[in-house]
Amino acid sequence: MTCANLARPAHHNGAWRQIGRALAAVATVAVLAGCEDKNTFVAPPPSKVDVATPIQRPVTRYVEATGNTAPIKSVDLVARVQGFLQSIDYTDGTFVKQGTQLFTIEPETYKLKLDQAQAAEAGAQASLKQAEADFKRQVDLVQRQAVSQATLDTSTSTRDNAQANLQQAQANTRIAELNYSYTKVSAPFDGIVSAHLVSIGELVGVSSPTQLATIVAMDPIWVNFTVNEQDVLRIRAEAQRRGLTSADLKQFPIQVGLQTETGYPHEGHLDYVAPTLNQSTGTLAVRGLVANDKRVLLPGYFVRVRVPFDQDKNALLVPDTALGSDQGGRYLLVANKDNVVEQRKVQIGAADNGLRMIEGGLKPDDRVVIAGLLRVIPGQKIDPQLTKIEQPQASAK
Repeated sequence: MTCANLARPAHHNGAWRQIGRALAAVATVAVLAGCEDKNTFVAPPPSKVDVATPIQRPVTRYVEATGNTAPIKSVDLVARVQGFLQSIDYTDGTFVKQGTQLFTIEPETYKLKLDQAQAAEAGAQASLKQAEADFKRQVDLVQRQAVSQATLDTSTSTRDNAQANLQQAQANTRIAELNYSYTKVSAPFDGIVSAHLVSIGELVGVSSPTQLATIVAMDPIWVNFTVNEQDVLRIRAEAQRRGLTSADLKQFPIQVGLQTETGYPHEGHLDYVAPTLNQSTGTLAVRGLVANDKRVLLPGYFVRVRVPFDQDKNALLVPDTALGSDQGGRYLLVANKDNVVEQRKVQIGAADNGLRMIEGGLKPDDRVVIAGLLRVIPGQKIDPQLTKIEQPQASAK
């Protein structure tokens, strides 16, 4: 009886252990089920991205190029007569007006030669006057048969020789006048004179003309640049559409700006277009004439040039920062009707004060991503926040 009573509690203990294990298993399953519900992935909401429709307004199309300035006149001042340099009558690097005396080359010798030639001319005039008077007397005597015809022939020959001597004397006087005028070297036009290349007292013009200095015209000034073949075709097509001739093309306005200047503050017009393209470069040489009364442009400057040739009345513009680029070219990110981002290949035009003209690939009602491009992926859905593109107050000149 005692042994039977001791075995019964052990049996009850095993049963309780089995029940505890079952309850623990049920609790574990419940806990795991609860954890599985909490770790279910929930997609984040679409990113808020600023989008805007392109600005639509009239824009002028330009041909843009880089050119260099050149003087319309540049002359080396030389000594055209031989002699010692007597004086330098200007300050190096100054602006002078046409006719200003710059150098004097020993004028006394040439003044004496001029006086000598003028005296010889006066003597020749006196001889001719006497010969003509004698000729008239001989003509009258021959008519009265007072002298022979031979005497008249001699008088005629003397008169003709006197006329020839006078013409030679007049030519010698003119040569002497020119040589005397060459002793004073003057400015042939308005311009800036370089530093003198000879010193006072130096013998010049000995065997060949001696360069004394250089004078350069500054106003107006030429701007030389080239236009590529594609732009040439566009300009010619626009000119043909508008009925313009080649002479009209030369009157196209041009705008010029230095590398350090904002915009294009200097204005002028075309004055030369090469008749043929350069086959090695595929470009056409063009030259403009620009006013330079303040002498801001110096010959040899590299400048930015643009030539307006057309106007688009309904051009589309977006911020330049909205454009991306890859191996395929330039593109914009556009939100479609389902608010999904699309990568749109576009053809770009000229820049206008922070905006970029879009020539093709974009429609007026397209919503363009204008901010946060690095956070947007093509094919991704976004929450577009429609904004407006800020327009510049004035176009760059």
